[in-house]
Amino acid sequence: MAVPLSARRVLSALRGEGLSVVEVGDWTTHNRNHKGPWGPVHGVMIHHTVTRGTAHTVRICRDGYAGLPGPLCHGVIAKDGTVHLVGHGRANHAGLGDDEVLRAVIAERRLPVDDEATTDGNRHFYGFECENLGDGEDPWPKVQLDAIAKASAAICRAHGWTHRSVIGHREWQPGKVDPRGFGMASMRERIADLLR
Repeated sequence: MAVPLSARRVLSALRGEGLSVVEVGDWTTHNRNHKGPWGPVHGVMIHHTVTRGTAHTVRICRDGYAGLPGPLCHGVIAKDGTVHLVGHGRANHAGLGDDEVLRAVIAERRLPVDDEATTDGNRHFYGFECENLGDGEDPWPKVQLDAIAKASAAICRAHGWTHRSVIGHREWQPGKVDPRGFGMASMRERIADLLR
């Protein structure tokens, strides 16, 4: 069981991994904690945004939209590899997912197929939204993929987790397709290399 990192420790961990980080507004206190607890945390979840343009993407992920208030993640990873921190605490990013997947993440073992949505993922995962249209054609620049791996490794390193603590939204909730355009298995290998 892991207590969430403080905002200061998140920032330090990301910068310690060599990432360029932008702090957006009141990110250290911007959250949905009034809707339920944040923690214990067990892993990192990766998403794509289905948006174009960094400023637009960051604004949506910070503020949300009708029917889904922000923050929609903890950090937005832009095409240029910059991490924009938009929230700290409970965020509307994971939704309900598979409790067997959560148990596998906690045990750091191979993931089962996600076939139910019964467990609150917003409570248990850090979330990174990655700027991409998610159509399978919008490119993923190397600098962005590197930043996704480094941001994930930073959180894992701070908690003493392995690469198996990082999952894609599509591995958590049936019907989700994100992140689309790269494989989570290869991303976990990148993260494992960094953690070595």
